[in-house]
Amino acid sequence: MVIGGGAAGLSGALTLGRARRSVLVIDAGEPRNAPAAHAHNYLGREGIAPRELLAIGREEVARYGVVFRDGRVTRIEREHDGFRVRVADGTTMTARRVLVATGLADELPPVPGLAERWGHDVLHCPYCHGWEVRDQAIGVLASGPLSVHQALLWRQWSDDVTLFLNDAVEPGDDDQRQLLARGITIVAGAVDRLESKEDELTGVVLADGRVVACRALVVAPKFSARAEPLAALGLAAAEQDRGGTVVGSAVVATDPTGRTEVPGVWVAGNVTDLFDTVATAVAAGTRSAAAINADLVAEDTRLAVEAS
Repeated sequence: MVIGGGAAGLSGALTLGRARRSVLVIDAGEPRNAPAAHAHNYLGREGIAPRELLAIGREEVARYGVVFRDGRVTRIEREHDGFRVRVADGTTMTARRVLVATGLADELPPVPGLAERWGHDVLHCPYCHGWEVRDQAIGVLASGPLSVHQALLWRQWSDDVTLFLNDAVEPGDDDQRQLLARGITIVAGAVDRLESKEDELTGVVLADGRVVACRALVVAPKFSARAEPLAALGLAAAEQDRGGTVVGSAVVATDPTGRTEVPGVWVAGNVTDLFDTVATAVAAGTRSAAAINADLVAEDTRLAVEAS
């Protein structure tokens, strides 16, 4: 059973279907990248709309006998040599192995006007969106020490970058030298709200009334893995940090294939790697599925030997 029908889940289902396994995909229909108009850095599908990519993926996967069911999985429990999976509507199903690819949720800064523009001109990943806002006025909303690195990174795409400190960070002398040397403007003071006109971001309004023109705003969401279905198995999302700053929570895998501490359960994609892109999530789903099939082959062989 594959829980989650995003890039990682569909890739895993494709691999398992082609391995002639009986596969069910349960999907809540809430892809993380749904607000974005395009998906990027995915060779052969560059710039495709996220939902179109998933629709194509479903069609491809279904060719190999994989079955799809819409629904939200609420609980996964151990049952005998496999698992019982409960869906929000009360139905339950069983599986020998489970691949969890439920992704993550982005917790955005509580700035009025920001959530409405998320995935359009409020962004977080330069490799996903940098090209589309190149040479424009780009703001970076500080949330902690990593924001300095974020501003320096986005400077690659525009020479008009502003770091809004937002009372969240105070760059040290070395940080300030780096920012100023790269021509990045530093703006002190709390951010009050965003301004937009004709469905385009136009500026950032500070608490003291100042307005700084801006066509794209970079934020650092807190990433929270959608790990609730795993709680009954004793698997919980653990805090993850980067550069000493907590960036969110993810389910820890015990090896590169996504195997977890619970035998028979694998994780793939953003639920375990907060920085997976579409392309790397696809790769992760394939790796996990190959490991699951190998695990089942070993079990099938053992059972055959015992019965002989």
